[in-house]
Amino acid sequence: MTRLTEDANGVYIIALTPFTDTGALDLDSTDRMVDFYMERGATGLTVLGMMGEAQKLTTEESQTYVKRILKRVDGRLPVVAGVSSAGFAPMKTLTEMMMGDGAAGVMIAPPSTLRNDQQIIGYYQQAGDFLGDVPFVLQDFPLVTSVTIPVSVIQTIIDQVPTCVCLKHEDWPGLSKITALRKSAETQGKRRISILCGNGGMFLPEEMARGADGAMTGFAYPEMMRDVVRFQREGELARSQDIFDAYLPLARYEQQPGLGLSIRKYIMAKRGAIASAALRKPGSSLSKDDISEIERLIERQTERLQELGQ
Repeated sequence: MTRLTEDANGVYIIALTPFTDTGALDLDSTDRMVDFYMERGATGLTVLGMMGEAQKLTTEESQTYVKRILKRVDGRLPVVAGVSSAGFAPMKTLTEMMMGDGAAGVMIAPPSTLRNDQQIIGYYQQAGDFLGDVPFVLQDFPLVTSVTIPVSVIQTIIDQVPTCVCLKHEDWPGLSKITALRKSAETQGKRRISILCGNGGMFLPEEMARGADGAMTGFAYPEMMRDVVRFQREGELARSQDIFDAYLPLARYEQQPGLGLSIRKYIMAKRGAIASAALRKPGSSLSKDDISEIERLIERQTERLQELGQ
């Protein structure tokens, strides 16, 4: 079984959870979705994330869903499972379940109850001890968790918890965090871990320029992130920026709080990746005006990509 390491790079797509129109798990669409992601250049998948409706699944459904993904992936890509929890007992149960089924690692976001630096450090030290040798991703997403993690705290966790192998960077403004962590590794001999970035890829060119290794986020067009990462690595910065700019209006539109997942699922269904755009309740729905705007943005994006020869 492949384990997540400090060398993780590329595009780890945050996978949707497909449902039927009645709210049941759609496992056939799960297969199609996995194929869709792999065909468009995903180097890994992240499941049970915040945009994957994990909180709407039972424990049994979570295992069924992840097992189906792992079976479809069949070892071709590493799969990271979100296991965030305020308590370590349910976190460990879910971790053992996911790792036993073949996941490469887990992702842990801090609970909103953490109020100071020492509490954050202590939480991740205890999580590392509790989960043993399981590699994990530290999810730094203060806009959702309400927990601000300074660079010094992240660095302390890296120094003291060897199973922390990746930072999911989702702070904004937060580009300076990437710069500071990379400087520590380069000039102070600190351990260099993978940095994969979120927020729908909205700052991906800048994040790559600061030293990120890729993306760990969702977008209805994962090929955008694939190409931006690829051309940044190859030094074709103008090409990378042009591709990013072509997708930016739709990426921005998809980032609307409360509506973004409905937009992403609508486009994924339109692209044939899933059968239904349904969210499990509670969930938002799109109006006719929303759909009209999405269609206009898709048309504009297609025209711009044609101009670029994409």
